[in-house]
Amino acid sequence: MSEYGFVSATDEVLSVRHDLAERVVAALQRAGLPACIEGELGSRDRAGARVEVQPDAETGSAAVSVFWGCDPAMVQAALNSLQAGRTDTPAFRYAGTMGLHMQSAMIKILLSSGIIATLEDDTMNPDAVLVFGMMSDLPPALRPAFVPPEPADQPSADGPSCAV
Repeated sequence: MSEYGFVSATDEVLSVRHDLAERVVAALQRAGLPACIEGELGSRDRAGARVEVQPDAETGSAAVSVFWGCDPAMVQAALNSLQAGRTDTPAFRYAGTMGLHMQSAMIKILLSSGIIATLEDDTMNPDAVLVFGMMSDLPPALRPAFVPPEPADQPSADGPSCAV
């Protein structure tokens, strides 16, 4: 059981979901975006894409979700505005606006990497990206005609280099 009383997914299911989350992180990083899996060391107060693996056996939606996080200082400024009762400040609107802008970009990056992703249709998480799996997992008759190119080179263990 999870902390909220839902049946937890088996270790095998969680392993498959975690593999998918790692592919999502790799695709976003190849595109130049900072990305990490929620719960990894240093993921809590980091700007960029935060990939969450859903632990429940039955998910109402996707097993993996992606959220965009702004710089922690900007998030703190938004919280300060909210606590002061001021929701009309630029700082308050910024985090949500950036999340919605990045949602579209992340979906396009993931789709072009062969990952099935779509926007969340939920007022509680309007900027979430839902990830369902790999296009290669679909039966051939259901795969899109567009075949994304294979990644040219995998980044080294030190991460991608930035040559000038």
